[in-house]
Amino acid sequence: GALYSRKFTIDGEQISLQVQDTPFVSLEDDTDSICCQEQINRSIYWADGFVFVYSITDYESYRVIRPLHQHIRKIHPNANIPLLLMANKGDLLRARQVASKEGLQLASELGGSYYEVSARENCEGVHEAFQQLCQEVSRMIGSCNGEKRRGLHLVRPKSPNMQDLKRRLKQALTSKGKSATTL
Repeated sequence: GALYSRKFTIDGEQISLQVQDTPFVSLEDDTDSICCQEQINRSIYWADGFVFVYSITDYESYRVIRPLHQHIRKIHPNANIPLLLMANKGDLLRARQVASKEGLQLASELGGSYYEVSARENCEGVHEAFQQLCQEVSRMIGSCNGEKRRGLHLVRPKSPNMQDLKRRLKQALTSKGKSATTL
């Protein structure tokens, strides 16, 4: 589960993108439920958007997408979180196991965008897909004025203001000094 960070500009605003790679999601036996690590649940809980990636040459990777989406909906039952369905290995057409039509249909069902790409031969397609998702996430967060996340009424944690911390420390030291002199 590597974490990748990148900064870039969208609509004139500097965006910091963090991508949590969540490996080891698989279907349990022959059922349609997934098995995933607790780390993945933490990533799902704090994510502002999702990219579901499968290989067009591996039908099992495609089969994991729907149960994974259902798992995310359990964690965020009422949220409208932007998502992107990305079919990778578009350069390996002879080994294709998942038709483009199936990918488009699933993306429509999940309410997300669909991209078929080849990360090996055309990284621009991957870049374009991520850029679109980031624009959607930015609009979603912007419409919440930064106060609430995705309609879940979760206040975003604020980092402490250094000046405020210094002021509080000074007050605490001053009040201890006063109480020590009155004794």
